[in-house]
Amino acid sequence: MSDILSEQEQVRREKLARLRQAGLDPYPDRSQRSHTIAQALQLFEAGDLAEDEVLALVGRLKTVRVMGKSSFAHIEDGSGRVQIYLRRDEVGPRLFEVFTKLLDIGDFVGVQGPMFRTRTGEVTLRVRQIALLSKALHPLPDKWHGLKDVETRYRQRYLDLIANPEVRQVFVTRAGIVSSLRRYLDDHGFLEVETPILQPIYGGAAARPFLTHHQQLHQDLYLRISDELYLKRLIIGGFERVYEIGRDFRNEGVSFKHNPEFTQLEFYEAYADYHDVMRRVEEMIVFVADEVLGGRQLVYEGHEIDLSPPWRRLPLRQAILDATGIDYEDHPDAPSLAAVMREKLRMQPDPKSSRGRLIDSLLGTHVEPDLIQPTFITDYPREISPLAKASPDRPGVVERFEYFIGGMEMGNAFSELNDPIDQLERFKEQGRALEAGDEEAHPLDEDYVRALSYGMPPTGGFGTGVDRLTMLFTNKESIREVILFPHLRSKE
Repeated sequence: MSDILSEQEQVRREKLARLRQAGLDPYPDRSQRSHTIAQALQLFEAGDLAEDEVLALVGRLKTVRVMGKSSFAHIEDGSGRVQIYLRRDEVGPRLFEVFTKLLDIGDFVGVQGPMFRTRTGEVTLRVRQIALLSKALHPLPDKWHGLKDVETRYRQRYLDLIANPEVRQVFVTRAGIVSSLRRYLDDHGFLEVETPILQPIYGGAAARPFLTHHQQLHQDLYLRISDELYLKRLIIGGFERVYEIGRDFRNEGVSFKHNPEFTQLEFYEAYADYHDVMRRVEEMIVFVADEVLGGRQLVYEGHEIDLSPPWRRLPLRQAILDATGIDYEDHPDAPSLAAVMREKLRMQPDPKSSRGRLIDSLLGTHVEPDLIQPTFITDYPREISPLAKASPDRPGVVERFEYFIGGMEMGNAFSELNDPIDQLERFKEQGRALEAGDEEAHPLDEDYVRALSYGMPPTGGFGTGVDRLTMLFTNKESIREVILFPHLRSKE
């Protein structure tokens, strides 16, 4: 933090000193509040306030206009903004002098007095008492230009929230999405649980983990990349419907739709398969949209999107064939598929990529951007889905889907693999991929295999990113806009 103060900061420090010299505490221990600003305005408009009834309001000074022996100002709390009116002969010379000479835009104040309507029609509080609640030593961003610099907005989110009220609404919407997801699942018999964030073996997704160390136990631990394997242990233990909304961590690149720390909802339902999960996802997302947006239509990145079910269901093989002209079933190994990708699409795939990774790159590059309306892409290669149940009639294919809206992958689901012998073999395959240099391959979790050996009923599982759902519902193109404190590069 720089010790060099701007001229405005120096002036505010001088006012702080003068307040203390006058015996006024610029940071008092207590404040008085009878109503929020929104409540006060509502009561006044409804005619529910007695004549000359005194209200105690609090808020940040946003505007000040001194007119000789009187002054108009606006204060703002978390619920709204109201005008206040001070007269020197009503508050007294000392408080009026303090207000006009020693307070600044950005200071928090408490005011008391009755409400009235000015000749211009604005509902206003006539101040009889005013108290400083907190002195702001930094000036707020210029009211005409606001805070526009993206880097500053993300690094100093508190300033962004002060200067740009519409940003606050994004996070109100985000909170509503989380509450609505929770309400839907609670109402449908799911139990909310908590599983470990620090894990001795990470798992449940294809991702590189963060590593940490427990000093007392002399044990390396990983920040979880998914909740999946612990939630399925609970299905094995006898819970039939469980979910968790929590933070996951993936040690991967930062992009407009990736942040190393993100919020994910995962749920698992016994006696369900991926077809059942598709129907539940449609129903759940529509429920959230109805509650949070008031309807099933939204606009994202200029596209009008209708969330009304049923959503399109499209097999991955067909989706890639339609988009690229490549039928990956005609290319049974990675070199063959890579060659046709170079020839037909001018792609330069990583020579170390497995066939499954190449198929996934075709999906991400040539299919995903065009999946604007809600779509389930189904039936994925076995080698990139080590936790999904095999299709009974299609060798090498598993019962898995991802759902896409607005050109983004929004979530992932399986008919969960519950054969412990098959699961062990899948883990061994992934182990060989790890040894070959695939940092996102799934490690062997012997305890999870042991748990499966006690029997897990047929189960459908699902995970979706809360951040991306918020992007969609608030029409934001970057994940940083919907995370209060996104990860940024260190500032030298």
